[in-house]
Amino acid sequence: QVELVESGGGLVQAGGSLRLSCAASRSIWRDNYMGWFRQAPGSQRELVATVGRDGHKVYRDSVQGRFTISRDNAKNAVYLQMSNLKSEDTAVYYCAMTGAVVVGAQFPVDYWGQGTQVTVSS
Repeated sequence: QVELVESGGGLVQAGGSLRLSCAASRSIWRDNYMGWFRQAPGSQRELVATVGRDGHKVYRDSVQGRFTISRDNAKNAVYLQMSNLKSEDTAVYYCAMTGAVVVGAQFPVDYWGQGTQVTVSS
């Protein structure tokens, strides 16, 4: 069992920045894909960004160029740097981990974090 704990959410004005962090309870990072999902009220949870075992990164189109995902295996952490935030980025953001190979938007989640709220005011 792995516990994922997110932090860094909050209220920010449109155009601002936030950095989300996710810490894992044990060191299994080298064998896993990590990802960030988000879920807005009344919407389905969607994949925002992934970082592979080799550091390869993939983003959904709507955040490309504004968000950056990164991982620090030594610290058992993954981050999501969000810049030029828009009102449509408002959601609960979830950290996720999988031991499977991620292909495109197919991310079979093994573990979820509890989520952190991001609210962007216009």
